[in-house]
Amino acid sequence: MRNLYWGVDSATDVDQALYACVVANFGQPDFWGRYLTTVPNVNEGLTREEIAFLQGVGIKLMPIYNDFSEALGYTQGRVAARNAIFHAQRLGITGDIFIFANLENFFNIDADWLIGWADAFVDSSFRPGYYNDPIEGDFNEAFCEAQEQSENVRFQTVLWSAEPEPGVTTKANPPVYNPEAPECGGNVWAWQYGRDAAACPIDTVLMEERLFNTLF
Repeated sequence: MRNLYWGVDSATDVDQALYACVVANFGQPDFWGRYLTTVPNVNEGLTREEIAFLQGVGIKLMPIYNDFSEALGYTQGRVAARNAIFHAQRLGITGDIFIFANLENFFNIDADWLIGWADAFVDSSFRPGYYNDPIEGDFNEAFCEAQEQSENVRFQTVLWSAEPEPGVTTKANPPVYNPEAPECGGNVWAWQYGRDAAACPIDTVLMEERLFNTLF
């Protein structure tokens, strides 16, 4: 039987008020997805103080990088990955940690960018992940093409799927784990199954143990 962990992600920083809101309305998260940098009008960036707060209440960190608005070209993929690695190091994040590129379904995405992202992690202590929608948008086709061309993409990357979306639940009542994968497969180890909770500004996520064990 697959061991699963429940958590959330948020665009806002995690303070006592947001943490208390989530615990009261949904349950204690096992992990929290947060963005490594501030993107104006989109999200607040992670801080060392926030990391210390999360660790202090026993919550692991899932790092996300989203300071880009399209995913086109090999060089651009490598640059994005190097920036993500830099900011993770700046924040004191260490270990064999996956960093997830935030690939929204309205982004232009090509295989070269995905390969560039994966390749840039080879000489780092971090590992490459893609938050993605395998149903809507460009990711499915781009990822399958990248898998054909790149062993790094095929064997080293992990997928965090945004489909299907049955809706937000509490920790005690999650859906049956059933994330969508691209047509060519892939290592789908996490599933954002609920977005934009009404009670607190979070999304809800299920994660396999093999990914949870790598979190910071």
